[in-house]
Amino acid sequence: MNRISTCIAIAALLVCAADVSAQEKSSPKILETRRIWDKAPHNAFTDLLRHEGQWYCVFREGSKHVSPDGSLRVITSKDGEDWESLALISHPTDDLRDAKLSLMPDGRFLLNGAGMQADKPIRYHSMSWISSDKGRTWDEGRRIGDPGFWLWRTQWHDGVAYSMGYETNRDRSKRTFRLYKSTDGKTYDTWIEKVNVPNGVGEDRILFKKDGSALCLLRHETGSKMGLLGQSKPPFKDWTWQELNLRIGGPNMVQLPDGRILAATRLYSPRARTSLSWVDPEAGTLTECLELPSGGDTSYPGMVLHDGILWISYYSSHEEKTCIYLAKVQP
Repeated sequence: MNRISTCIAIAALLVCAADVSAQEKSSPKILETRRIWDKAPHNAFTDLLRHEGQWYCVFREGSKHVSPDGSLRVITSKDGEDWESLALISHPTDDLRDAKLSLMPDGRFLLNGAGMQADKPIRYHSMSWISSDKGRTWDEGRRIGDPGFWLWRTQWHDGVAYSMGYETNRDRSKRTFRLYKSTDGKTYDTWIEKVNVPNGVGEDRILFKKDGSALCLLRHETGSKMGLLGQSKPPFKDWTWQELNLRIGGPNMVQLPDGRILAATRLYSPRARTSLSWVDPEAGTLTECLELPSGGDTSYPGMVLHDGILWISYYSSHEEKTCIYLAKVQP
């Protein structure tokens, strides 16, 4: 073999090695999955927080998927293995649903959710509660945003809380979408009256990237039902949107130290499951890379990146009933 041929062969081997390395780098692996709560007849809709060496998981528990006894349970653990109940938030008339937990700039805990009264003309009211003792006790709570708008998840950025909110009109084709801002977790002011997306959208996740811009991963339940990905820059008044290649539910996502973005969502085809997917904002695509043990009614994950490991809370009904699970994933 001459020198040119040798160089070509070496270059080809290096390219192959790089491809293998990239492929391995793009394949997250499950390190461990465990059920962490199953005490209610129905346990679902999770979020996850780590603070001062302690894990906190919040979710709804009730007699079934929709029931007047829906309450929000907060549990805690030091190691992610042994969990104990810390608090239970209930309401005299509302089915409390879809809890989200965040840390306020002053160190207090903020819990967001929604109260549902299925027989009322306006069925949903978004709510928030605040704890000054790391989740042990909570204030009486309050309604936030506009009646009938579901403020899905509060995300803090530079001391300001942002929350998208979708209208809960029974006719999904008439559901509009708003962006709210808050500085205290109690009063949410409208920042965008009508976000420029098609009607019929739902749950979302805003991710504030390291460069200061924002992404929004959004469920869409009309038309093609493909998920949507929005992008914006400060002051987050203007958004551009792309239709994705997959139908999604209960979206969450995190940016890794190397800049890549992983989403955790419900995927629907060929069957319902909770999976991780790589997000490509330039191409507007999701690429599924890891299915978590799940099935049936599932998803609504919480995500925390801690010491290089991605911790994911989620619910699933693939075993005997709907339970709360925790997965540890090597990204």
